[in-house]
Amino acid sequence: MQISDKFQNYGLACLQLMRPANIVTAWADILAGFAVSDAIITDSTSLAWLLLATTGLYGGGVVFNDVCDAQLDAIERPERPIPGGRISLQAATVLGILLLGVGILAAAQVSRLSMILAVSIAVLALIYDRYSKHHPLLGPLNMGLCRGGNLLLGVSAVPLMISQFWYLALIPILYIAAVTAISRGEVAGGEQKTGAIALVLFSIVLISLLALSWKPYYSFLFALPFWALFAVRVFPVWLKATTHPRPEIIRQAVKVGVISLILLDATLGAGFTGGLFGFLILGLLPFSLALARLFSVT
Repeated sequence: MQISDKFQNYGLACLQLMRPANIVTAWADILAGFAVSDAIITDSTSLAWLLLATTGLYGGGVVFNDVCDAQLDAIERPERPIPGGRISLQAATVLGILLLGVGILAAAQVSRLSMILAVSIAVLALIYDRYSKHHPLLGPLNMGLCRGGNLLLGVSAVPLMISQFWYLALIPILYIAAVTAISRGEVAGGEQKTGAIALVLFSIVLISLLALSWKPYYSFLFALPFWALFAVRVFPVWLKATTHPRPEIIRQAVKVGVISLILLDATLGAGFTGGLFGFLILGLLPFSLALARLFSVT
């Protein structure tokens, strides 16, 4: 019985490191990119491989986040699995390597371009975890590139579509840069100017989603309900975090920002498929919210 409990606790620690609620948002990126690629009906196998790929890539990236921050977390976030003693630093490192490896191998089953994107995402995640995280400019940009690459990973189900829709990656790049910027105050509190920058970036994201309606293949009429839900869910919380940048308010803003990636992706999916993938992606939101009640998002 004691051995069984030990394995259960170990498995729970692994899940806590992987941030399951966040991984669901990575699935949303893939579904949105897949909708853009126009491979919806013809290539469900590629979709399955890409969902597995992003699970490994995102899971491995956030595991290494805690590996690289182990000493700092012992002071600032002692409740996390590594400083809490629920999993060793060495075991967490092995878990991160395995997850990134699975992500790259799964992407390789789709295309060479998918594999290149997966390797790029893994490298960018490791650079963020080890070097750029605490840089005020490079950190948000680096993390944004990871999520922009993840969207393009979904598009790579049809590799030729990458050259046509590469610019869509700029939208999650800007959005995650905003989330990363505002997250800097989740431990000790933030500054109003940082929140203001995040709000400006978020406004640009909303305008960019509107601007896509100028493209003949994008129906903003179908995207509009998802766009409005995205705006209403994020803006008030971020405004509060800007005017009152206390740690607990900022942590809530970051949580809302990360999970609301699903709404951004639902907007894109609805615009490119006439609503079909929008509702499919939106269905991930309650799943992610439920996991967020069980596992930490930040």
